[in-house]
Amino acid sequence: MNDITSNETRDVILDVTEKLIYKIGIAATGMDLLVKTAGVSRKSIYRYFTNKDDLVLAALQRRDERWMHWYRREVGSAETPAGRLLNLFIVLKSWFESEGFRGCAFINTSGETGDPNDPVRLLAKEHKQKLLEYVRELCIEHGLQEPDTMARQLLILIDGAITVALIIGNSGAADDAQAVAKSILHL
Repeated sequence: MNDITSNETRDVILDVTEKLIYKIGIAATGMDLLVKTAGVSRKSIYRYFTNKDDLVLAALQRRDERWMHWYRREVGSAETPAGRLLNLFIVLKSWFESEGFRGCAFINTSGETGDPNDPVRLLAKEHKQKLLEYVRELCIEHGLQEPDTMARQLLILIDGAITVALIIGNSGAADDAQAVAKSILHL
């Protein structure tokens, strides 16, 4: 098998794993379903990943990188520091309204693990830390006093909006979170 085919097979396995985890969760994503949906043999999966846990972690790591890149790019398209802070929620709303929105993959998968030291839970924590750091950068860029406090409060609004949008099915949760953000940021 050449490198291109090998990399393509690995990418297909990761893509399918990520989609299934996001749609039905880790527990419901069994190896038989992965094999059937990806159209690869079980042996192919184990060629790249030691076990299901390693596969799930790799798929979530890829999602973290892609989602953060997308979010930073979209939020960063606003022309002013204040605009970027408000864009945190405008971009969320566009995501909430997109086909297949199922909430935050990291909140969802964390809910499936009871152990705070589970690798999936640790990856979710790392994802939220990256998001917090990005929001903190925006707070500093805007010249806010106490950027750490403001970033933590904005992260709560972000995650709260994501959760409400998923559970209640209301994309307007992003607008509500943005209204609260405007109030605490005095925008």
